[in-house]
Amino acid sequence: MKHLFPRLAIAAAAAFMATGALAADTIKIGFISSLSGPVAALGVPYEKGIRAAIAQQPTVAGHKVELIVLDDASDPTTAGRNARKLVVDDKVDLLIGTSGVPGAMAIAAVAKETGTPLISPTPVVIAGGADTWTVTVSQPFGLMVSAVVDRMKKAGVKTVAFIGFSDALGDLAYDSLVKAAGPAGIKIVANERYARSDSSVAGQVLKIVAQKPDAVFAGNSGTPGALPYLGLAERGYKGQIYGTHGLINADFVRVGGAAIEGLQVPSGPVLVADQLPDSNPIKKVSMDFRASYQKVNGAVPTDAFSSYTYDAYLLLADAAKRVPKAAGEPGTAAYKTALRDAIMSTKELVGTHGVYNFKADDRYGSDQRAVVIVRMEKGQWKLAP
Repeated sequence: MKHLFPRLAIAAAAAFMATGALAADTIKIGFISSLSGPVAALGVPYEKGIRAAIAQQPTVAGHKVELIVLDDASDPTTAGRNARKLVVDDKVDLLIGTSGVPGAMAIAAVAKETGTPLISPTPVVIAGGADTWTVTVSQPFGLMVSAVVDRMKKAGVKTVAFIGFSDALGDLAYDSLVKAAGPAGIKIVANERYARSDSSVAGQVLKIVAQKPDAVFAGNSGTPGALPYLGLAERGYKGQIYGTHGLINADFVRVGGAAIEGLQVPSGPVLVADQLPDSNPIKKVSMDFRASYQKVNGAVPTDAFSSYTYDAYLLLADAAKRVPKAAGEPGTAAYKTALRDAIMSTKELVGTHGVYNFKADDRYGSDQRAVVIVRMEKGQWKLAP
């Protein structure tokens, strides 16, 4: 019996070393998405997209990948709390998330505080500086909205009314519209807001219709984004209707129905990948994404959101290959810093939504190659000439 405890100690030490070796050989991704609540129409595709990416590439730079998924229930406070849990308790090397701008901003604050790289699939208002830990694979609102305003100008629009969420996303969309509309000679005649959880925007729509604008632009996303268009249709509005890239998902199309016929929104090229020329490198990556998504989820993607998290994973995979060996193994602060630096120095990485380049003063990696305009025609998004 006197030899029992030393043997147990040796066994425990061996088990500890084996666990440590496994941890060092594994990159942990903390993934936060809105799998329930008002933003779930975006959050559920986000999860499907990253699972398709991992199925296609289960190891990164010689490391296994462990995905830890948490639901923020469309609540920014929960998103921030989830991020902290993933960093402190689960010791993740990287954060990805979430589905709404307010939640993404909450995660970005935790990422900066804890020194953890964050790849956001959602637009985030990011302050520049060397201590910034966040990049986003979503196109900046300014880029997307300016493409819409250019389309308005070509269509002869002189006045436009805005209606959007009464949160950070609505502010981001409105500010982008203001910056683009003035130089284009387009006057903004209304700025109406509503909460994501509202069930009606009748009052806001009445004010907009009274202004008789040539066009209405909505700064919203997901299923709640259909409300303004439904309200405008009920009031018999005959002007042009526009929106953001936050509307490209099946639930929005289902709820919007006939009210969104003719709606024009910006999108990444992935949505119309089959219509791109073979010479466009985005086409191959997008078709690879579609194949992997269908294999994992049993159907082809009908949204533009699942491909954002797919691109986020491509960004991680590319960066991990460039982490210096001197930085050590995953699971350490040094590795997270080196991974952040590698992400920030990404050059000409082809994804489904564009070709990514990051630099010190620009956390959005997209350029004009990331934008097309699509139009709703009989329940289908079509590339607008």
